[in-house]
Amino acid sequence: MSPRTRHLALLLSAGALCYLPFLGGVHLFDWDEINFAEISREMLLTGEFLRVNLDFRPFWEKPPLFFWLQAAAMAALGIGEYAARLPNAVNGLITLALVYHIGSRLHNPRFGLLWGLAWLGATLPLLYAKSGIIDPWFNLFIFLGLWLFIRFYWQRHPAMGYAEHRPGWLLLLGSGLAVGLGVLTKGPVALLLAGLTMAAYWVTVRFRWYVRPLHFLAFLLAVSVAMLAWFGVETLRNGTWFVEEFTRYQIRLLSTPDAGHRGFPGYHAAVLLLGLFPASLFALRAFGKLPAEDKTCQADFTRWMKILFWVVLLLFSLIRTKIVHYSSMAYLPMTYLGALVMFHAMAGRLRLGRGVPIGLMAVGALYILAAAALPFLGRHPELLEPLLAKDPFGRANLEAAVHWSGWEALPALWLALVLILALRELQRQRWRRALPILFGGNALFVLGVLVADIGKIEAYSQRAAIAFFQERQGEDCYVRNVGYKSYAQLFYTRKAPVTEPRSYDQEWLLRGDIDKPAYFVTRIHRTDAVAGVPGVREIGRRNGFVFFRRDPPPAGTDQ
Repeated sequence: MSPRTRHLALLLSAGALCYLPFLGGVHLFDWDEINFAEISREMLLTGEFLRVNLDFRPFWEKPPLFFWLQAAAMAALGIGEYAARLPNAVNGLITLALVYHIGSRLHNPRFGLLWGLAWLGATLPLLYAKSGIIDPWFNLFIFLGLWLFIRFYWQRHPAMGYAEHRPGWLLLLGSGLAVGLGVLTKGPVALLLAGLTMAAYWVTVRFRWYVRPLHFLAFLLAVSVAMLAWFGVETLRNGTWFVEEFTRYQIRLLSTPDAGHRGFPGYHAAVLLLGLFPASLFALRAFGKLPAEDKTCQADFTRWMKILFWVVLLLFSLIRTKIVHYSSMAYLPMTYLGALVMFHAMAGRLRLGRGVPIGLMAVGALYILAAAALPFLGRHPELLEPLLAKDPFGRANLEAAVHWSGWEALPALWLALVLILALRELQRQRWRRALPILFGGNALFVLGVLVADIGKIEAYSQRAAIAFFQERQGEDCYVRNVGYKSYAQLFYTRKAPVTEPRSYDQEWLLRGDIDKPAYFVTRIHRTDAVAGVPGVREIGRRNGFVFFRRDPPPAGTDQ
């Protein structure tokens, strides 16, 4: 095999081993994972694939593309956690192949391998590849669109030194369609990110038209074609209401803080530094002086990646809602910059100094402490009680019967060993040994924590409620959560299509003339809305959740 074929086969094999196992090992998490899986389940149940519905009512917060992927996986594998998370595992493999392809074309197969290694071994990209959230596909479409646009630009400027064999019109069309698919995945922020990146690049070249305005219009036309494939059909079928609500929601999301998702201004900078470990520590060095590149296109792509990074970081630092995955579009440029630093250091063109090893030790120590603290605190939950003095629900969560053997600390010991070995090899400039140890070791650490700890954490946070919902599967009843936001009651009861519109009304379920049993799930400190209502009786409580039941009134009685 050629080096490229061998490297790609190696990366994809390692990616399959990291991404595909254990996807169904733990329940989906509220809110996003369960929310999205429920939308996809309802698509299969109702056969309505064009309009997004949640709880069998129009849901205007997200476009449908990701749900089509999930629904396809569920149709093939059955409704469950594995199918809900499989699209992102596939996305991880596609992303690995893409970064290797780009890196190999720009530099050489070694660089492609380094970028693939940085992507595979960084913490958050690996976690997201094993999740059921939208962002990995959203980011992939935006990045692919930018890559095709950059190639179109380079083709028009032979001095860039990039050998391009694709027709320019095909690159520009593909760029717009890819960004349009990003809009169909999560919304117009895809076009905003791509457009801001292109505009910022325009500023860096001193407002010189690096492509003609007509080309930008053609790009926007291609984006519009992809968007109209759904937005246009939705409007023709159902009028403008859905699109109007979707647009209002997107504006509100960008302009106001979402309840429970506030954060400090440097929130996303901290997320990227800690979450992209260990690639982030190498990437930081890329913002200093770098060696000259052999080809103009190499230096230009580095400029694009820095611009994309800053656009993402600044935009989502300014937005008042702070959610971890908002800045996930920065993962691709950061891992590229990390790979670039490693590439130059391996070739002897760049000395890292002490900053990178110290950073690796500092951030690695935080990971080790966190992984070691989980089983320790699990065996000594009383240590957490003072921190939860004002949180009765949190204290009750700790009552869950979770067995911690102590072996859950092994991933922490593993990462400590990995860092010792990797830093020793880095000190000796043995890069070919150090980097596989560091990135491969961190990937195994993340997987070890997932296998050892994530199920136990889920047992504290939500499993009692999910077990109750699963017991209702097949029972002809109403199930409603009261006093807290959740989608688990929809997905895990396998709720059937709604035939009684009044069942959306909590007051009717509590006091109305219901025609079948109604169950209510609330939290221990929010029972006032349910407890004491005539005919409603408590049937159990577990780990902070309280369960109630109300039976239909006897025939002929008044409510």
